[in-house]
Amino acid sequence: MSGLPGASTCPGPGEASDLKSPLGAKFREPLTEARFQQLFGDAEQEAELLAEPRWSRLRRLWRRRARACSGPGAWRLLRARLPPLRWLPHYRWRPWLLGDAVAGVTVGIVHVPQGMAFALLTSVPPVFGLYTSFFPVLIYTLLGTGRHLSTGTFAVLSLMTGSAVERLVPEPLEGNLSGIEREQLDAQRVGVAAAMAFGSGALMLGMFALQLGVLATFLSEPVVKALTSGAALHVLVSQLPSLLGLPLPRQIGCFALFKTLAAVLTALPRSSPAELTVSALSLALLVPVKELNVRFRDRLPTPIPGEIVMVLLASVLCFTSSLDTRYNVQIVGLLPGGFPQPLLPSLAELPRILADSLPMALVTFAVSASLASIYADKYSYTIDSNQELFAHGVSNLISSLFSCFPNSATLATTSLLVDAGGNTQLAGLFSCMVVLSVLLWLGPFFYYLPKAVLACINISSMRQMFFQMRELPQLWRISRVDFAVWMVTWVAVVTLSVDLGLAVGVVFSMMTVVCRTQRVQCLALGLAEGTELYRPLRESHKLLQVPGLCILSYPTPLYFGTRGRFRRILEWHLGLGEGGKEAPKTDGPPDADAAGAREVVQLASRCRDAGIHLLLAQCNASVLGTLTQAGLLDRVTPEQLFVSVQDAAAYALERLELTGPKTCTVWV
Repeated sequence: MSGLPGASTCPGPGEASDLKSPLGAKFREPLTEARFQQLFGDAEQEAELLAEPRWSRLRRLWRRRARACSGPGAWRLLRARLPPLRWLPHYRWRPWLLGDAVAGVTVGIVHVPQGMAFALLTSVPPVFGLYTSFFPVLIYTLLGTGRHLSTGTFAVLSLMTGSAVERLVPEPLEGNLSGIEREQLDAQRVGVAAAMAFGSGALMLGMFALQLGVLATFLSEPVVKALTSGAALHVLVSQLPSLLGLPLPRQIGCFALFKTLAAVLTALPRSSPAELTVSALSLALLVPVKELNVRFRDRLPTPIPGEIVMVLLASVLCFTSSLDTRYNVQIVGLLPGGFPQPLLPSLAELPRILADSLPMALVTFAVSASLASIYADKYSYTIDSNQELFAHGVSNLISSLFSCFPNSATLATTSLLVDAGGNTQLAGLFSCMVVLSVLLWLGPFFYYLPKAVLACINISSMRQMFFQMRELPQLWRISRVDFAVWMVTWVAVVTLSVDLGLAVGVVFSMMTVVCRTQRVQCLALGLAEGTELYRPLRESHKLLQVPGLCILSYPTPLYFGTRGRFRRILEWHLGLGEGGKEAPKTDGPPDADAAGAREVVQLASRCRDAGIHLLLAQCNASVLGTLTQAGLLDRVTPEQLFVSVQDAAAYALERLELTGPKTCTVWV
């Protein structure tokens, strides 16, 4: 039910008409809600349910839940929690296996250098990036519902984790740590990062237990894109010291981006020419290869693995030229073979990292669910948002036992997986095989890999996130509000920090939703001549108004925040404040709370006292139930509640024929 500024006689650009029936010929009697339920509803069953004792209903509900513990119920639950039991029996081995194998190997090759690079972003040794590229991928393959989703290390989460790790385990100010002291510092940082993965996984499992998959809707697309784009700028600036060979401490907290830029500019004369050369050559190879992969993605059988080529070339160059000893170029060093011993993260760390784990859990779920939804829509299948919560929660929780840091779906490798021809989650197993071979046998080949190359991989992997800014002009044309949400979130992420920027973006996005609900509309409707259709009078001057009949539509939620505006608009339309009387017909609100329902009941009383005959039409069942509980049927009769606008209009026109152009109000 909504209002349009006009006069107390429901004015508008429509013209008066002596039309007596919307269709010219009556097809049936007008249907009230009560009559409709008698004819088409399940009124008897509903009455039985209402009359059923409470204990009997509870017993029936308990039996329904207990039925899930039976053999068939347990099998259904197992199939819901282990998606391969659903899709593997229908796997098309001949057309899909080769595509999954090629895509999995391609993504696995990218996982190796990217995992080590994002480990440095997380402030832990590179080998832990390989662990995070193995265990979460394996677990998601078994539990995830996104067929084309690639999980593992993600730049935004690595940046957020690294900031928290640097804050909780700072490097000593004196620097120049011995080998043993460096190992102790790294062990503490790995423990904190693993505890954060444990905390975010536990939070996601708690959200799954409460069936809170719907929370993904609160992180709107503009918020997520602005968050990732702003975080990409943080990644770029944070990698500048590694590109230039400057041993600068990592800046954390608000304005860290500007602090890092200032420190880099101050220390620029001390930059290492050798590391600067390695960085320039690496970017000169990586950036064009990325562009070629995008531009010729339809022609290439599989994307060019520029990262692994760069890693091999740089390792060979560093080994043959002794860059690490002659020019003090920082290298990866020895990668331990095998897997770490399973270890429960220190529970003493959980209180300290809980505030950091919550935004990570939200980012993990929001990015993963949005990516999975995009490709599910593209390839015509469905995902289960609550199962995704379960998959990523278990993935982070179990992988934390193997010293992994927080992980999620990743934009770059997901796009790579699709471009390489991946079809199902089976591609994740082939990806794990590649990472496993590096952990078991090929690790020593990366000993001489310069860390500057990993920094360049970090920067080049941000390409997609930077290019999201190209969508801003189109977003401006589509929705100025979404554009404002995007810009506010991006500025907050860049100037403050990733987690605070996320909080600002979510709060601002929610504020825009509240502001939109405050735009109370009340549209006066007119009849399109020769039809039974009613449209807002402001849309056309050809729409007709029936003397003595005012039809109002209120398509806005009616709750405590809008009831005051609602009251003023209805008083203006119906002339209640001026003593005028007009016949209105109204379209019910899409939602109403207790305060809004009481406002409607008061409106019905005032209309009755003013001699205005109020009719309600097209109220959904939820709103009608709320209004009934608020006492509406004490003010109006069931014969004043109609199924549709057309039914209420037909009834009102019949009443006007009998009584003449008196007051008749229909509220739809």
